[in-house]
Amino acid sequence: MLHGPDNPMTRQRRHQCAMVLTLIFIGWTATSCSHEKPAPTKTEVTLEPGIFNPDHPELFKVVQVQERQLPTLLSANCSIVPDVNRTIHVTSQGSGRVVDLRVKLGDYVKKGQTLLSIYSSDLSGAFSDYQKAVVDELLAKRALDRTQVLYSHGAAAEKDLELAQDAEDKAKVDVATAAQHVHLFGGDPAHPSSLIELRAPAAGTIVEQNISGFEGIKSLDNSPNLFTIADLSQVWALCDVFENDLGDVNLGDPAEVRLNAFPDRIFRGQISDISRVLDPNTRSAKVRIVLANRDGDLRPGMYATASFRSRRLQRHLIVPDTSVMRLQDRDWVFRKENDHRFHQIEVKTIGETPDGMHEVQEGDVHAGDEIVTNALEFSSAMAGQGK
Repeated sequence: MLHGPDNPMTRQRRHQCAMVLTLIFIGWTATSCSHEKPAPTKTEVTLEPGIFNPDHPELFKVVQVQERQLPTLLSANCSIVPDVNRTIHVTSQGSGRVVDLRVKLGDYVKKGQTLLSIYSSDLSGAFSDYQKAVVDELLAKRALDRTQVLYSHGAAAEKDLELAQDAEDKAKVDVATAAQHVHLFGGDPAHPSSLIELRAPAAGTIVEQNISGFEGIKSLDNSPNLFTIADLSQVWALCDVFENDLGDVNLGDPAEVRLNAFPDRIFRGQISDISRVLDPNTRSAKVRIVLANRDGDLRPGMYATASFRSRRLQRHLIVPDTSVMRLQDRDWVFRKENDHRFHQIEVKTIGETPDGMHEVQEGDVHAGDEIVTNALEFSSAMAGQGK
């Protein structure tokens, strides 16, 4: 067997090894190429967030941000409360126990309507005193009649007649006093009873109730009012105005009140009072607005927001109502940067002028800036263009 370098077996093994290395190299090359990223086929352009390049910018009308002398507009949180001047607290002059409760919180009652019945020993005692006074007066009247007869026949002295007349007069006073006592408890001297019929002194809505059925009622000095009846045809909006803004609030200034329950309605009133005392915790004063409430939509306890327009004029930026888009509880406008580019800008607007303009309170806009007239239309077009 030959073992030299020119051995045919050796040359065959070398050839096989070369073929194996070639295959390994080809496989490694293919594997490496498969992990490389494909070459880009086109150039991708990414715009800055809030920047729009419409295909046809000439289709969108623009309007300039204006500057105008306007009254200062303030906003304050409020709560609806009954008008104190139209509110009556209902109490019972006598103590006792409730035996019949006929109304409840929130009911509308008429003047003279029975609210509840109370079994009262105080009223029983008042009737007893009245009946005794009537009997005593009857006895004094009979004594006076006898004395007058005797005096007319010379059988009685003038002094005796005067004493009898004085006793009769005092007896009448006692009867009148006892009768008034019965009336004070709500009774009728002509119809003795131990029940106090507590009646509504005026028409209105029961806005407070501090009594329930079969509950005991203490004397007037130790018991709170049983009911509170309010005429809700007119209510107050009590607002908290901070100390720094009090200089822009004056008596008689108009105010607009908005409620969450009626977001599309505006209730208008006037400032009727400004508290002279500040809350030490919030550094705010109570400002009262009187509101008409003929339909009864304004209910005590509702929260509201009031807007005041002061008499002092200041320069403010204004934009059309249609230029402002409401999105995610924020206001936006689209400012024109150049012939082909628009920038979406967040703003804060308040109030509304008679010609449908909104005041820009905050935001990166200035007088003379051009913004899209119809923000909603522009936004919809950009959303369609991006598809």
